[in-house]
Amino acid sequence: MSKVRHVLGISGGKDSAALAIYVKTKYPSIDMDFYSCDTGKELEETYQLIRNLEVYLGVKINLLQGAENSSEDPFDHFLKMYGGFLPSSTARWCTKKLKLEPFENYVGTDPVISYVGIRGDEEREGYISTKKNIQSIFPFRKNIWSQDVVSKLLSNQNLEQLLNISQNVDFGKNQEKVIQTLSRKIEPSFTLYQKLNTLLDANVKAFNHLVFDFLKTTDYPLATEESFPLLDNDEVLVRDDVFRILEESGVGVPAYYNKVDFEINGKKGQYARSRSGCFFCFYQQKIEWVWLYEQHPELYKKAMEYEKDGYTWGQGESLEELIQPKRMAAIKEDYIKRMERKSKVKSPYLLDILDDAEGEGCASCFV
Repeated sequence: MSKVRHVLGISGGKDSAALAIYVKTKYPSIDMDFYSCDTGKELEETYQLIRNLEVYLGVKINLLQGAENSSEDPFDHFLKMYGGFLPSSTARWCTKKLKLEPFENYVGTDPVISYVGIRGDEEREGYISTKKNIQSIFPFRKNIWSQDVVSKLLSNQNLEQLLNISQNVDFGKNQEKVIQTLSRKIEPSFTLYQKLNTLLDANVKAFNHLVFDFLKTTDYPLATEESFPLLDNDEVLVRDDVFRILEESGVGVPAYYNKVDFEINGKKGQYARSRSGCFFCFYQQKIEWVWLYEQHPELYKKAMEYEKDGYTWGQGESLEELIQPKRMAAIKEDYIKRMERKSKVKSPYLLDILDDAEGEGCASCFV
C-alpha cells in the first residue's frame, strides 16, 4: 500500500491559513503537503496571503487548477462548458470543477489524511470526500473525527467490538462511566450525538485513542499508521484563536477583513469582506457587493460582464441594479442598523458583525 499522505488546503481564508501555521508549529513531524485550488478569480489579497504563508512555512504551496491545459482561466473555461450558466447556491458547478475535482485528482488513489480548518465554535462538518482513500481530520475541534467515522464507530452493530477495544484504553476515573456509555445502544432517547459528547466529556485523549484503535479494523487511511500525533491533542480553537495565530506568526490577517469607513445620510458605518473565494462569489451579502464596487470597481465591472442571457449572481437583482444610488443607500442603511443591533460584539474584525453569514456557502471554498 502507498504511504499515507497528509495534505492541507489553503483557501485564502483565515481558518485554513491559521490551521497551516498551527499544524506546522505544533506537529512538525507531520510531512504535510500544502495546496490551494486556484480559480483564477481570487482577490489579490488571497494570493498575498498564500505568499506570506509560503515564507512562514518554508515550503511551496501547490496551486491546483481545473482545466490545466486550457488557455483561459479555470472559471472561464468551465463557464463556457456550461453554456454561460452562472453557478449558484443550487448549482455549484464551480465548487465541483474548480475545487473538488482538482483536489481529488491531486491526491489520486493514494491514502490521504486531509486536514480541515473547521473551528471549535462552528456547527458544520465541512467537505467529506466520498472516496474511501481520503479521510478528513479537524484539528481545531474537540472532536477531530469526521461524521462518517463517528457514525461507524458508535453504530449499534459495532457495540461489542468497541467494548473489547476499550479494555485497552485508559479513561482514568471515568472508565466505568465510559463502559456504561459504550454498552448503551443508540435510540431516540439516546442519540449518536449524546453518546459522542458523553465520551468526549469523559476524556478527549482517551476517546481519540479508542477511535484510532477502532480504525485499525477498517479500511480508512489511518488504519495503516502506527501512530498519529493528534491523538493527544485536546485543544479547542475558536475564532479569536485563529486571529491570534495569524497575527502572532506575522503572516497577518487577510487584508479583505480590514474595516473600511463609509457614511450615508449622516450615518457612519464600516464594511469589509467576510470570506475568501472568488471576487464574484454568489454567497456574498449585498453589503459585500457594495464593498467590492467601491473598493475594487474594476472587479465589480468584470463581475457585471458575466451577467447576461438572464443569468445574474443574485436572485432577483442584477449587479447593475444593485449599484443604483438609491439601492446602495438602502443597503448601507440596512447594514448600519444590523451593526447597531450587534454593537455589543467586542471585536476589531468586521467578520464578527457578518457572522450570521459565515456559516453559509461551500466549506471547500471558505474554510
